[in-house]
Amino acid sequence: MEQRLSDLLRLSPDRLMLEYKIEDKALFLIGSLNKDTIPEIYENISKEKNLSEIDKISLEGLEQIDSAGVALLDELIIASGKDLPLTGMSQMIKDTVSVFESRSLPESSKPRKIYMFEAVGDKIVKFFNEIFEMLVLTTDIVYWSVIGLWNRKGQRKGSFTQQGVLIGVDALPIVALLSFIIGFIISLQSASQLKQFGANIFLANLIAISMVRELGPLVTAIIVAGRSGSAIASEIATMKVTEEIDALKMMALNPIRYVVVPKFHAVTICMPLLVLFSIMVGVFGGLLVGVYYLDLSLVSFLNSCLQVTALKDIVISMAKSTVFAWQIVIVGSHYGFQVTGGAEGVGKATTTAVVISIFSVIVMDAAFSLLYMI
Repeated sequence: MEQRLSDLLRLSPDRLMLEYKIEDKALFLIGSLNKDTIPEIYENISKEKNLSEIDKISLEGLEQIDSAGVALLDELIIASGKDLPLTGMSQMIKDTVSVFESRSLPESSKPRKIYMFEAVGDKIVKFFNEIFEMLVLTTDIVYWSVIGLWNRKGQRKGSFTQQGVLIGVDALPIVALLSFIIGFIISLQSASQLKQFGANIFLANLIAISMVRELGPLVTAIIVAGRSGSAIASEIATMKVTEEIDALKMMALNPIRYVVVPKFHAVTICMPLLVLFSIMVGVFGGLLVGVYYLDLSLVSFLNSCLQVTALKDIVISMAKSTVFAWQIVIVGSHYGFQVTGGAEGVGKATTTAVVISIFSVIVMDAAFSLLYMI
């Protein structure tokens, strides 16, 4: 028995036609099954009451099919509740169906629930793996930096000078501003208390010790971490995302030697100089408070600063600044090389590099503070 729910569907004169029939528990599709003929035919087929009784779909009379037509076939098979075979397909129809059918795709598995101890263990493993990778990177940077002192092969000409200007010279204004403000504020707050006890001259001792031992190196390192550390991480991350790192390897250029070593050399020279500059500007801010608020003479203030500052303080301050500089470059380079994804990954790598750089600087500063107790 043949049921014809739709005669020939003519959607427009310039479009191909589609008709269907249900006969002997088979659905026959004739004509063109595409995005133009599907809407009306699908509405009619969906009204069929005995659609679940069909055993196969015959495409012998089908002349054309597109991805929308394949999607309709998948929908009909799913609606029937059975794995209906497609019969009578020409080679062209068969190729199209094999490309666009979704029923053959593997089902996506639900992500397995991760329990608390498993998550904690995973984070611990990732932490130690990251420490190991950072140590390996540190070894490479130190090795190629030492080699680069005598052999500049594999480095861009003038890169050391360029990085010295970017990291050192361009940072002078912000270092001067913040160091002056910090020295001025600390002196101003301390002066009001010292003045009550007639200990005005001790302001010079206070500002000299605080700037040389702690504030000079620490403030400068934080500024450099936020300014140059972020620039190092974002530059390397961008090169990684745009495959410039891979291009350097293809040209037999070591990325660490070409990109990181000039920054490492530049920051090693510039950081102690920036710290010295920060100390002088901070002491100058205290000098203004001492001279104009506590009525100290210029000579007595400077003499007190020189007398209280020991050679040990200068040496440790320069050592701290150098170690801080190395930390900033290594951390920034590490997260730059570890970036994944596109622009979002670059932003995350830069943010993480700055945060970890500042954290590591503060931790190392606390470690250096123990040297003063020896």
